[in-house]
Amino acid sequence: MEETKEQLQKQIDQLNAQLTGDMFADMDIKDQIHNLKMKLNGVKPMDSKIDCVGCGS
Repeated sequence: MEETKEQLQKQIDQLNAQLTGDMFADMDIKDQIHNLKMKLNGVKPMDSKIDCVGCGS
């Protein structure tokens, strides 16, 4: 089942609320946010036939 834009945005908002300001503590949360934003915006790396897996962000 595909998630709606509203569901994705809600997950992003919930994760943003968990951020502490400590770069190392927030690293996993920011990675999850990044992945959700890519789903939300339909983005994947240029010249890639697969979705982003560890794109280095």
